[in-house]
Amino acid sequence: MAEKNKKLAPVKSKKLEREITSPVKRIGTRLGLVSPKIQTWVYLIILSGTISLLLFPNTLMLSKEDYSLGDVARKDIKAPRDFLVEDKELTKQRKDEAIKSSLFVYDFDRSAAYTSKRIKESFTYGREELERIQSTELESTLRSEKLRQSREIFFELSGITADPVLFDQLMKNGFSPQAENTVLTAANRIFQKGVVGDNTVLMSQKGKGIILRDIDTQTELKVDDLGRFYDPESARQHISQIIEQNLTEETGSDTAASIGRFGKLLIRPNITFNKRETELRKEEAKNSVKPIYFQVKKGEMIVREGEKINPTHLLKLETQAQLTRNTLIPGMALSTTLMVGIMLALSYLIVLKRPNIFKENTRNLTFISVTLLFMFLVVLLYNVVAEEVARGFPFFTARVLLFALPISLGAILICIFQGLDVAIGFSLIICILASIVVEGKVEFLIYFLLGSLLAAYGVRDCRERMVLIKTGMRVGLLNMVLALLIQSLYGNLYSTTSALSIIAGFLGGALAGVIATGFLPLIEMAFGFTTDIKLLELSSLDQPILKDLMVNAPGTYHHSVVVSNMVEATAESVHANPLLAKVSAYYHDIGKIKKPLYFVENQVRGENRHEKLAPSMSSLILISHVKDGVELAKQQRLGKEIIDTIDQHHGTGLISYFYEKAKDQSGKKGGRSSPVKEQDFRYPGPRPQTKEVALVLLADEVEAASRTLVDPTPARIQGMVQKIMNGVFSDGQLDECELTLKDLNQIAKSFTKTLSGIFHGRIEYPEPIIKGEAGQKRENGDSNNVPPSHEKRRSRKGKDEANEDLKRLGMP
Repeated sequence: MAEKNKKLAPVKSKKLEREITSPVKRIGTRLGLVSPKIQTWVYLIILSGTISLLLFPNTLMLSKEDYSLGDVARKDIKAPRDFLVEDKELTKQRKDEAIKSSLFVYDFDRSAAYTSKRIKESFTYGREELERIQSTELESTLRSEKLRQSREIFFELSGITADPVLFDQLMKNGFSPQAENTVLTAANRIFQKGVVGDNTVLMSQKGKGIILRDIDTQTELKVDDLGRFYDPESARQHISQIIEQNLTEETGSDTAASIGRFGKLLIRPNITFNKRETELRKEEAKNSVKPIYFQVKKGEMIVREGEKINPTHLLKLETQAQLTRNTLIPGMALSTTLMVGIMLALSYLIVLKRPNIFKENTRNLTFISVTLLFMFLVVLLYNVVAEEVARGFPFFTARVLLFALPISLGAILICIFQGLDVAIGFSLIICILASIVVEGKVEFLIYFLLGSLLAAYGVRDCRERMVLIKTGMRVGLLNMVLALLIQSLYGNLYSTTSALSIIAGFLGGALAGVIATGFLPLIEMAFGFTTDIKLLELSSLDQPILKDLMVNAPGTYHHSVVVSNMVEATAESVHANPLLAKVSAYYHDIGKIKKPLYFVENQVRGENRHEKLAPSMSSLILISHVKDGVELAKQQRLGKEIIDTIDQHHGTGLISYFYEKAKDQSGKKGGRSSPVKEQDFRYPGPRPQTKEVALVLLADEVEAASRTLVDPTPARIQGMVQKIMNGVFSDGQLDECELTLKDLNQIAKSFTKTLSGIFHGRIEYPEPIIKGEAGQKRENGDSNNVPPSHEKRRSRKGKDEANEDLKRLGMP
């Protein structure tokens, strides 16, 4: 079906976008940068910085002799300038001493958690409660319960462990003020002096002293006499002695015992070790120690040749290397980054910046960046390996092995996935960087660049994997000639080196083609690209999904084939990809497989399932074939381009037949139903974003409408094509793709030509002569040109049916 009308395209859901994008693209989009332009420049900055660090790795390496402790110096090493060397051992020793000399911090709570206040509150409560109990006559059970509650509250207020015997004795004495004052005096004297919970830890600091910090006033006092404090046991003994001294002779023994017992229960530590503050003081003491340096003068002999490296020598060498590195990094890293960055920026602005390649799509930029970085790493590693191999084989040099470097691999991959113009700019960049790696030799710049350009040109229209191998062979042949010419520059034309260079050059080109063949499917999966090779595989009508379409929805299958022929014949004239347009057309309606009989091209005459459905339900069924098609395409891994075609091939068009039907039904109900909303009868979109999708949309509309023509003459076909395309254009469905008015005119001509060929006229076969009509002549003298009467009736009937089909397509 091809129903469309005017509506703003809604933004594609984030869920769907996550489903159809590749993992690499997700990484790119999660940069958090809103503007694609900003993303592009961030990529360039990161890439230039990375390449500059790889290009000059010495900026991150210590420029020192590779000596270890006990090695023998291979030469005299003098100090190039004055510098200070940190004596790490002595500095560490001083810091350890500072930590040891740091004093422990103890917190001193003079009030001992407000002991005096708690004693007063508990005794006052006891006297008041005793007076209430004595003034009230209670039964024994209630009296016992009341006493129990009073006992609990008393000990809770005093903050000591409950002791029923002690409570009874205090109650017997009426919680006398004498007992209260005696306990207060004794407790204050003990707590003012201080009670330590763990005397062992405290005495470990004997000879150093401690810092005693008053938690109320925050004042600190250094205490050297650590024996002045009580431990809990000695504090209990002393409080008993103090209480006995303060009691008079009139105080009974029971009362004295109860007061002493109460005082002992009050004892608790009020000097506690503050571990956190102590650790902070130790860290402060450690940090307060300044590094200890000794000076090395310019020209001073650091180590002599043949002398064993001792710790002092090693320390001086490391310090000298560190100072050298700190001096070189800012200048070298900045300058190399700027140079490489300017080269990348100019290449992007002049060569790579073409319409749509990076527009709102970081996938392409990510792929180019990853490929550039990968090829640069290959060059670096290959150069190192070539030098190492050449050391073991004296009959050839590292320069010979450089001819086998498959530098054209990058150009092949970029050309296949991004096009020839991008591959040319990429080749220029990677070849310049590669020539710098091989010590800036101009002859290798030319060698790498010519091979890369030929490789890119050879795969510009790659539709078979064998093309990659053939291109690699051609590059290898070119490399052989260039290698021979380069060797002649060094005077090695008639030598074994030249023969080896020719072989290496051919291997370099062949390897590039072979490696590219293996990399293609991996890149397609990682970045979600769809190459012409994959499109050719998908264009086979033996694909399972196309077979299902042919069996379950033969009308849709025939429609898709005709649409594919139309777009393929038209694509090249509007600078679109004919193969992509053709394959996309094959699959654009695969969503109809799930409900084929709800679409007019698959319906048997007289069996229209929509007659029993509400218009809104019918529109939902029609709209659902887009979502179903996207799901099937993802299951079959058809690629992002084809999925986008399925998702966009109806744009935001209006299903006008059911929309008008719904309005008619609503009008007949006289306003008793909810108003019909046009947006409920529109496809969700988005509108076509590329020329290929726009071609499928137009061909889909035109082909569906062409099947309603009764007498499809070229003039009628042309009028129908113009009418359909004008409707699509005025509805705004082509606003987001790059088709011009000139392109639309060319498309209309091509569609008319293709459909005229499909609906070509046929010669009418002569009918058997019927008796009585043998001598009759037609007015034009040809009995075969005038259709019989039943043909005229059939023609009128077909015209009526065609008009009905046209309406069901959403067209007037």
